[in-house]
Amino acid sequence: MIRSEVHRRRAVLAGQMLVIAAAYFGSGQLGLLRQVAVQSSVVTPLWPPSGIALASMLYLGARIWPGVALGSLLTVVSLSDSLTFWGVAVATGSALAPLCSYLALRVVGFRTELDRLRDGLALVFLGAMGGMMISATSGAGVQFLSGSLPAGQFWQVWSAWWAGDAMGVLMVTPLLLVLRRVRMPRLDDRWTETMALAVVAVGVTAVATRSSLSMIYLVFPVLVWAALRFQLAGSAPCALLMSVMAIVAGTDGVGPFEDHSVLEVMLNLSVLNGCVALTALLLAAIVTEHNNIRHETEVACEELAALVEELAPRPPAGPDPSGRGAV
Repeated sequence: MIRSEVHRRRAVLAGQMLVIAAAYFGSGQLGLLRQVAVQSSVVTPLWPPSGIALASMLYLGARIWPGVALGSLLTVVSLSDSLTFWGVAVATGSALAPLCSYLALRVVGFRTELDRLRDGLALVFLGAMGGMMISATSGAGVQFLSGSLPAGQFWQVWSAWWAGDAMGVLMVTPLLLVLRRVRMPRLDDRWTETMALAVVAVGVTAVATRSSLSMIYLVFPVLVWAALRFQLAGSAPCALLMSVMAIVAGTDGVGPFEDHSVLEVMLNLSVLNGCVALTALLLAAIVTEHNNIRHETEVACEELAALVEELAPRPPAGPDPSGRGAV
């Protein structure tokens, strides 16, 4: 009985690793649909596998890391059509980055509910900006050591690599974390507002990213609406939608990205996506934390009122209506 339970757990873990590897590889292929060349190096403005890898570890723990490593290796092999030492080095760095991010988040007591401001800040600075330095250093460093990247172009490639991986964490990880708790809204005014938000988000983002009048700032009021009314369940999908539509416009060279060089487009996309992600994540965390504090205060007040009522002295019994006095 014990042996069969052990085999069952191992089989479940192996299945989870294969699913994570497939998700990593599949999302990598989607990310590469909008790849750009920075100094002859292939990078993406948004690398979804980094967000999937970190979210899977936050859900299932570090034991799922071999699945992330397998997905990373398969992605590198699909790009180079061969398995080389340098490819293994790049894949290792890409897999180590989310693992280090996960360990750093555990050290600071990160909660996957993202219901505190400190959790949002930890995900931004430790999970995205800090941890993804490892994959960027590995990717650009391998190209430099292999002789395919001149020393003068190292930091340009490093910055582009880091920005894509960090944006993957900031955009994809919060969305995956909130999916476990999301519930379909009831058919009431909340449902109507949800549909209205979706329509407005698509329309405004399309205008902002395709218009030549540089109206990209129009996305932020919609993002604030989503965060204030629906917290992370509303702001995370909106942020990802805005990021993807901006990347499509940027790689197509239309709207506010027209007549810009590749480096200028990458820089503009990184700044825009970073601002969108920070606004969505931190504002949603602040609103959620405020709502939780208000709820806890209301519960404490109700408990205090019940305790006061219980401890309050009761008035003495009145005279017996029969005239014989109180017993």
